[in-house]
Amino acid sequence: MTHTQGRGPEHERAPYAEALRRHAEQDPLMFMVPGHAATPTGMSRELADFLGERALRHDIPQLVDGIDSGVDSPLEQAVTLAADAWGARRAWFLANGSSQGNRMAVIAVGSGGATGPEAAAGGSADIVVAQRSAHSSFLDGLVVTGLAPEWAFPEFDEVHGINHGLTPETLEASFARASASGERLRAAYVISPSYFGAVADIAGLAAVAHAHGVPLIVDAAWGAHFGFHEDLPEFPTRIGADIVVTSTHKMGGSLGQSAMLLLAEGPFAAALEPALERAFNLTQTTSASSLLLGSLDIARRSLVLETARIGASVERAERLRGLIRDHDTLTLVSDDFPRYPSVVQADPLRVSIGLSKAGMSGYEMRAELARSHGILLEIATAAAVVAFLGPGKELDVDRLFSAMQEVLRNTGERADAQPALQLPSPGRRRMTPRAAYFAETEVVPAEQALGRVSADALAAYPPGIPNIAPGEEITREAVAFLREVAASPIGFVRGALDPAVSRLRVVLAPCGESADTE
Repeated sequence: MTHTQGRGPEHERAPYAEALRRHAEQDPLMFMVPGHAATPTGMSRELADFLGERALRHDIPQLVDGIDSGVDSPLEQAVTLAADAWGARRAWFLANGSSQGNRMAVIAVGSGGATGPEAAAGGSADIVVAQRSAHSSFLDGLVVTGLAPEWAFPEFDEVHGINHGLTPETLEASFARASASGERLRAAYVISPSYFGAVADIAGLAAVAHAHGVPLIVDAAWGAHFGFHEDLPEFPTRIGADIVVTSTHKMGGSLGQSAMLLLAEGPFAAALEPALERAFNLTQTTSASSLLLGSLDIARRSLVLETARIGASVERAERLRGLIRDHDTLTLVSDDFPRYPSVVQADPLRVSIGLSKAGMSGYEMRAELARSHGILLEIATAAAVVAFLGPGKELDVDRLFSAMQEVLRNTGERADAQPALQLPSPGRRRMTPRAAYFAETEVVPAEQALGRVSADALAAYPPGIPNIAPGEEITREAVAFLREVAASPIGFVRGALDPAVSRLRVVLAPCGESADTE
């Protein structure tokens, strides 16, 4: 059952945000940074017009007495309340997004790991068993630490071109492969919920990781709202995950770029807590925006107190799903979730709409809604679009549905939408990501890169899986896939040197030698 009880009256406060407000009301004379001096006058007039005078007054530096300095400061109180709200032992407020959280998590589990000369030269490395659809910031963590991935591949919906999650059985098989290599296991890393709202069996995945003596890291970037209403799935900290990264700004209501990392109580908590604190100091800016941190404090309070508004958003989303189900050609992607063993629940505030029967692509639908109706959707694939209903937001789902109907009427008779491209299998890992990233490299034409070791991460969007990771062999299949995506109307390849993926950066092997170092 979703944990919506036990949050006491202290959650009616937002101590850090309230401290910022008190500071602004004092109207201090600030001979300090930031340069706008928290006033809307002089050269700051245009900035005040752009942001609002209150935003300037709340934008102050760190280490101010009574706000974030001293024992039990308002900032410390706010962070403690966040840990309680999300069912965690400890929380960290992040000013560099979930990307920072992913890097923190990998750095923490890699502390004291294979980061010495052997790993840096591309030799044996400790392992993180990881879902292949990991965010690129996870790869950043591997580069920093010298850890290597043992990839576990999520289920893939070929009709709609989207990833789901891992089953415990898939994760166990990946652990078996990693164990057979003789390399030391450090952690497991999974994603739940998916971009499209598929929720994995966190308890089952945690049981697998813990049976192998390692913590489970969950990238819950899209699940900050989980656990705050009985109709929402539970937040991962309460069901077995050890480290959870969440983009509070995505579905929690805070400002863009603000996020949290949560450490759960569990068998690894005592060892992970100081390691995460060190990783936080390594990755957090020393000039964290008070506006971002304050928005995290307010978002926590709103999620705890505004459960009725969250419920109303769930009802709006259900109304939209009903309209879609009654339509002749539109379908609901989530209605197919029961076919996939990796999906145990669905996020009710994510409405993924299938267009495979509608005769147009998701790209076209998303573009036309924006162009002709002023309606913006979160993402599109070749055969689907996704509407996010921010919790507590009064979004007009009838307007969205009517606009989609009009777009479909205006398209006329069309052939069926093209099926999603088939994902290529990854090349063999021949170096650690760190060794490949820091190796001597050269840029060569794509055709000459075949069989070479990639120094870069290349991911086709959508669906966003890293098709080539640093240290992996570049295959003809992967290059063909990336170039086909790049040539599509809105497709692009993240990490590519040019839009057409005509050149690739590869490891420069010594003359007469292979870059194979494993």
